[in-house]
Amino acid sequence: MTEFIVKRHLQALLVLAVMTLLVFFGVNVIGNPVYIFASSECDQACLDAIITDLGLDLPIWQQYLVFVGNLLEGDLGNSFTHGVPAMSLILERLPATLELAFCALVIALFVGLPLGVAAGLRPNAVSSKIIMGFSMLAFSVPIFWIGLIMIIVFSVTLGWMPAVGRGDTVNVLGVHLSLFTLDGLHHLAMPAITLSLIMMAMVIRLTRAGMREVLFADYIKFARANGIRERRILSFHVMRNILIPIVTVLGMEFGGVIAFAVVVESIFSWPGVGKMLIDAIAVLDRPLIVAYLLFVVVMFVLLNLIIDILYSLLDPRVRLGGNST
Repeated sequence: MTEFIVKRHLQALLVLAVMTLLVFFGVNVIGNPVYIFASSECDQACLDAIITDLGLDLPIWQQYLVFVGNLLEGDLGNSFTHGVPAMSLILERLPATLELAFCALVIALFVGLPLGVAAGLRPNAVSSKIIMGFSMLAFSVPIFWIGLIMIIVFSVTLGWMPAVGRGDTVNVLGVHLSLFTLDGLHHLAMPAITLSLIMMAMVIRLTRAGMREVLFADYIKFARANGIRERRILSFHVMRNILIPIVTVLGMEFGGVIAFAVVVESIFSWPGVGKMLIDAIAVLDRPLIVAYLLFVVVMFVLLNLIIDILYSLLDPRVRLGGNST
């Protein structure tokens, strides 16, 4: 276990080093933020002052070295538009995005898992065909279209749900959460359901495929021959094996939801990091964009490590550190 974790940390450092290079140079060759901050009456001296103030007067490679030096000290730079550390802005908006992603994941699991089990147990039933048709539709329809339709139906036409905003929040251990207020849940429902549909479709299809594969395995036949109750077979033997691919896919998908929730956050005006990224791109706020992208890289690296550890817990055949039996 120790050897595995050390190797993964070294791999993570290598990935981070490469990504800092790609992200920094990729972002800094796009556009010129000086002209966004300068007024129409700004002369050349004014432009030079803005360039110096933003630290853009140095060659690009020197800017990168300064960025890496600050990064090693835990400083990702100050936002051009807000004038405060970029990472503090991300951490300020992160709870809203994590809350949205977590609720979407819970909805996907609690709805997708039972539907997938039902479809796997009776694959030829009409209900199973309806479930698989729903999963195909949820996976294929663009998420922005679903969000807009939900706003039109449930907010504009019926007036049941609020279309924008986060609603009331409560302070939980210094973090503002809307999950524990009725108004917050009212605002959270539509964006969370919209964001959960793709994950839900994946859970349904993976669960059904896993059920069809595991139900005909020899150890399931032996368990039935030994008189073990069907409920225990399904809840212990079957579910334990089909959860392995589901954990893998959902682990990476959860990172993708956090990283790319920008569409849902923009549609529902949800004040998360995705909405903040769109605003940063609009004004070429380079430090904020770079900080966000690096945050996403770190998140995916950590999720990979967590998934590998969960693998070893769910499947006893997995041996970390190169040992096998």
